[in-house]
Amino acid sequence: MRPDDWHLTEDVDDFHARAGAFLRSRPALHTTPLTVLERLRTHGADAYDGRVPVLGRLERAGAVHATFCLLRGLGLTRLTPEQADALAARLAALGYTLPHVSADHGTATAFAEAWRRRTGATPALRLRLRLYRLGTLTPPTPHPQGRGRLVGERDREHLMRWVREFTTDVGEVVTVDAGSWAGTRFADKHFTFWETPDGIPVSMAGSTSMVGGMIRVDPVYTPAHLRGRGYAGAVTVEVSRAALAAGATDVVLYADPANPTSNALYQRIGYRPITEWAVYDFGPAAPEAG
Repeated sequence: MRPDDWHLTEDVDDFHARAGAFLRSRPALHTTPLTVLERLRTHGADAYDGRVPVLGRLERAGAVHATFCLLRGLGLTRLTPEQADALAARLAALGYTLPHVSADHGTATAFAEAWRRRTGATPALRLRLRLYRLGTLTPPTPHPQGRGRLVGERDREHLMRWVREFTTDVGEVVTVDAGSWAGTRFADKHFTFWETPDGIPVSMAGSTSMVGGMIRVDPVYTPAHLRGRGYAGAVTVEVSRAALAAGATDVVLYADPANPTSNALYQRIGYRPITEWAVYDFGPAAPEAG
């Protein structure tokens, strides 16, 4: 595998024309690059605080085999160790600095090791996730009383408060308020509250717009004092059912594999694990022994 098999561009439309079909060919596994690319196409330079993306495709004999997106960090589709090393060589030769890499666990690990060899940067595993795809949707029993309701403009303050609580719970460093909302990853989501029979919101779930037949459920959040009552399962079923009704062929979500409660819940309602995910941060090169 040669480093020059990777073709780089900052032209989002050209990248979509050349690599879009490849990404749509496996919409569940490519959920993140599909939604990132759609946001770039929709919002242009404002999509990620004015950052200009570097987009790459691995192409041989006219066929695309993999892609990457370098934005806040490096996001990859599935690569072999040889492909990961060729990409590391290309990016290192061009002088790029990478804050982190995010991909399925095997790819992220292979690239992190290749980047260490090529640059001396020290990789550190920051995050593990599990990617699930919906099989047969199965509402939980017992089912809590109440109903789902789409979040409207009048709910904005309530929604932002819960999103702030969610990001704190998962250790995500982001400012969520009226001024920053449009630049967060939550701004393009569609949110649903689960309400008790008397109209009090007790849980929420978000979902992406459909792209390539795929909708991702994200985030799911219940305030700590309301957990253990089935609300998270009810609202997840609600948004999953809405995704299927909208015509989605792939409904997916990420979960923390270290959280047995959420993983058991998602599997009870019909989600099945399809891959493990990892994020490695890159620190400075280790000093040579002297």
